Amino acid sequence: MKIASYNIAGIKARMPALTAWLEDTNPDVVILQEVKSVDENFPREHFENMGYNVAAHGQKSFNGVAILSKFPLEDVMCGLPGDDTDEQARYIEATIINEQAIRICGLYLPNGNPVDFDADGAPIHEGKYGYKLAWMARLLARAEELMTREEPFLMAGDYNIIPQPDDAARPEAWTKDALFLPDSRNAFRKLVNLGLTEAFRTRNPAPEQYTFWDFQRGAWQRNDGIRIDHFLLSPECADLLTDCQIDKEIRGREKPSDHVPIWVQLAA
Repeated sequence: MKIASYNIAGIKARMPALTAWLEDTNPDVVILQEVKSVDENFPREHFENMGYNVAAHGQKSFNGVAILSKFPLEDVMCGLPGDDTDEQARYIEATIINEQAIRICGLYLPNGNPVDFDADGAPIHEGKYGYKLAWMARLLARAEELMTREEPFLMAGDYNIIPQPDDAARPEAWTKDALFLPDSRNAFRKLVNLGLTEAFRTRNPAPEQYTFWDFQRGAWQRNDGIRIDHFLLSPECADLLTDCQIDKEIRGREKPSDHVPIWVQLAA
């Protein structure tokens, strides 16, 4: 089973590129982020004609997540638990069943910028950065809950976290950025320390492997990238892992997203 994650930076703008990639790579399940579409405008029929079942959780012009699956989607849940006032469409869950059931958790974690700093240079946990960290605390609580079930699950998507200096071409450029601040990276490590497996680094320890290149300043041409799209696998899911790779070449195609797909292969 091939499961991919892809921040497409707008479903309307990226339909030709997304369709071509689906036809070329034929993933069984795709977790999409930043679809920027309300649910009634999501091109459900297009993907259903390609053989996918569809679950979407969107909002107008911003955010939005979706799951495309060649297997039936059961027990769909939209929104990350823990804050009933949060209206941002950033999280979706569903169970797929092939030879066994796997819980798919798709996420688009808040960026968190801009960050304000106090007189001592410490980041202030308010505003967008406070929302990012609070969202990560809710994600940790959800992961803890899922871990108690001792069933396969994965959390995949655009985490907006650069875990290590090796995950940026120029780590020094990100020291004051919400994606790379120590508190952000510590929150990510708390997730991993629950017993989750960071799939890509398990299979690919080498540096200079990225999933995002800014549209500005020739970042793609200079390979000035960062790795911020991740798969975290529960122990039961990690036992099924056979591969995890990044489809880097997609970034060089016509009208690409600033992200590229990352995928896992599971023996399930």
